[in-house]
Amino acid sequence: MSISQFNFPTTIRFGAGVIAELPAYLGNNNLKRPLISTDPVIAGLGFFKQIVADLTAKGFAITVFHDIHKNPVKSDVYNGADAYDQGNCDCIIGIGGGAAIDVARAILLRINHREDLFKYDDLIGGDVFVTNEVPPFITIPTTSGTGSEVGRSAIIADDETHQKKILFSPKLLAKIVFADPMLTMDLPPFITAATGMDALTHNMEAFLAKNFHPLCDGIALEGMRLIAQSIEDAVKNPNVESRSNMLLASMMGAIAFQKGLGVVHSLAHPLSSLLDTHHGLANAVNLPYGMQYNIAGFEDRFVRMAKALGVKNETGEGVVEYLFDLNDRLGIPKTLSGIGVKEEHIEILADLAFADFAHPNNPKPVSRDDFKMLYTTAL
Repeated sequence: MSISQFNFPTTIRFGAGVIAELPAYLGNNNLKRPLISTDPVIAGLGFFKQIVADLTAKGFAITVFHDIHKNPVKSDVYNGADAYDQGNCDCIIGIGGGAAIDVARAILLRINHREDLFKYDDLIGGDVFVTNEVPPFITIPTTSGTGSEVGRSAIIADDETHQKKILFSPKLLAKIVFADPMLTMDLPPFITAATGMDALTHNMEAFLAKNFHPLCDGIALEGMRLIAQSIEDAVKNPNVESRSNMLLASMMGAIAFQKGLGVVHSLAHPLSSLLDTHHGLANAVNLPYGMQYNIAGFEDRFVRMAKALGVKNETGEGVVEYLFDLNDRLGIPKTLSGIGVKEEHIEILADLAFADFAHPNNPKPVSRDDFKMLYTTAL
């Protein structure tokens, strides 16, 4: 597989082995003291240690920050900014999945914006306060799920309330992405499945979102096609082609959901904040139920999704049946009880879901009673 470059929405260097270009990029841009933000798991893996060793051998002064939560909180960001200061760093490299890159992006914001982090919450118009420049930012994905590497926002929760906030600004877009499918090859099957279903959820919800954005619609359909072709191989018999397709589809989902998300993400977010459920897993389990809710009135959209997914029964019901079957083939539970949700959680989950930021872009309104019904059905 050859290495390619394309630009959408930022410069993306894509292909097996492209990570080898990182030292030259830093050197050519006179960057000498990077803060590398990642998570505790990635920090212990061989490929990460090799990246750090290669950079160190070439004379770069590396500061590694990896003390973050699975679902990131504000204190993670503050601690990362302290590490940046102590290392006298001059750029930030985010390596990992959605959590690691979200923290890296939030640290990026905090370096020259030192008021309370949640002053910049996009949901209350805080993006207007993102006025200062930010350090150079490089992203390197190691999962095919959230697609944070091509994003402009970070989701960070309050340490105490666990309410999620969105930090957003075009300034937070990476200068360059090094998307190397070889860095995803060591992901265990279950994480590959959960992150892959996260990418599928992004593409499907973006396609259904009520905002008008035909460019995102086209990208989302292609993302669905690539995932349908590749996710099982990526999980069960990983090879460069399947992992490359999943990495591309993940970025497509992240680009497409600038159009919006919907009911599935509002169902999933409370599971992460209340029960610390992996975000991709929460999306995967809720996806068939959320799609079932959205069929009526949007049958034509489901026909188009069915065609992209290669579903023979080109109806909404056919798509939902396909999703249940896909979860089963990937080893993902079909019910919420299979991931630790109990009946006693339903009321608070419904409150949190109704307060979530994603469902206002759902193609049809979702009430608190609707969320309670969906959780109860999925239990």
